[in-house]
Amino acid sequence: MQAFANNLWVNETLVNLREEYEKTQIQEVLDELNKELIGLVPVKNRIKEIASLLLIDKLRKNLNLVSGNPGLHMSFTGSPGTGKTTVAMKMADILYRLGYIRKGHLLTVTRDDLVGQYIGHTAPKTKEVLKHAMGGVLFIDEAYYLYKVDNERDYGAEAIEILLQVMENRREDLVVIFAGYKNKMNRFYASNPGLSSRVTNHVNFPDYTAEQLLKITKMMLADQQYKLESSANEVFYNYIIKRMQQPHFANARSMRNAIDRARMRQANRIFTYGQAMLTKGDLVTIKAKDLLQSRLFV
Repeated sequence: MQAFANNLWVNETLVNLREEYEKTQIQEVLDELNKELIGLVPVKNRIKEIASLLLIDKLRKNLNLVSGNPGLHMSFTGSPGTGKTTVAMKMADILYRLGYIRKGHLLTVTRDDLVGQYIGHTAPKTKEVLKHAMGGVLFIDEAYYLYKVDNERDYGAEAIEILLQVMENRREDLVVIFAGYKNKMNRFYASNPGLSSRVTNHVNFPDYTAEQLLKITKMMLADQQYKLESSANEVFYNYIIKRMQQPHFANARSMRNAIDRARMRQANRIFTYGQAMLTKGDLVTIKAKDLLQSRLFV
């Protein structure tokens, strides 16, 4: 095979790679991913690699070349609040634009949506979820809870078996993404080799740094038309450092919760101590005192 410029040349058939790439419009999705998510460079690079492989596979099929039938089922591992659901939505969009799924929707579920509480309850629950997910992507959050090795009467194994059958027999009509903490997901895959063999794309989501979390916080505030006063930036950074050391830290999710509490304190401050006439600046500004009331500073 001879390649030159942006063209592929196979048996005197030219394929304009750039034209085919632009036709899919997946660059729009990758640009949205860069714009909406701070950091996560390894994740973004991995998604781009997967998209590139799928595009080349599509071009090979169009030229009647042997295709490796790339596996589409995925595993997203990492702490809560690291953007796994957001990236899954973008991945569903990419798969749809490349023609690998019919609809491009994302259905997010947990164990409770799939596993029943008594004999004969799990199969219809799982099949109903799969029915709604067909043509798109099924995102199973905290997937390791599907399998409880210490409970012989648990029905999660039944849900897994149904999932395995569909992942193998209907792989052209459904993509499954399993998500959760990395260590727990590793044990989950080790418990079921059949499941592990069907998941070919593993993407690990790193925790955010304090600097990245401050940027994320400012983006969240801007989306809600709020801002931090200049002296509040350092206070919130110190808050992040302290919060990262606390139990149940959830990265961007914890920042969103912190913003909600800060807005509540700001509103209470304005209502209790504010002047009769308010400016736009009064209503949009989160002050250092609104943050210092957090239990982490008391």
